[in-house]
Amino acid sequence: MSNEILRRRRVSYGKVVKDKMEKTVVVAVTRLVPHPLYGKVMRLVSRLKAHDEKNESKVGDKVKIVETRPLSKDKHWRVAAIVERGENSQQA
Repeated sequence: MSNEILRRRRVSYGKVVKDKMEKTVVVAVTRLVPHPLYGKVMRLVSRLKAHDEKNESKVGDKVKIVETRPLSKDKHWRVAAIVERGENSQQA
């Protein structure tokens, strides 16, 4: 196996819901899954803590996060890019 396959990381997109911590944001990742028995499509939301080195992300931003090594007890993701700025983070 090549190193390229070994280094592949999980990528998710979500919305920043909390940015009060230093260098950490809470990202809500929404996914649609069918109910195992009834088949109705349900919306499941996972709240993941992600490392934001420069504290650039603000509440309402849509961000791309990638899986990384454990950085703390519950921080295993890193903000890779800000896909879209939210209304609250528009600062001049």
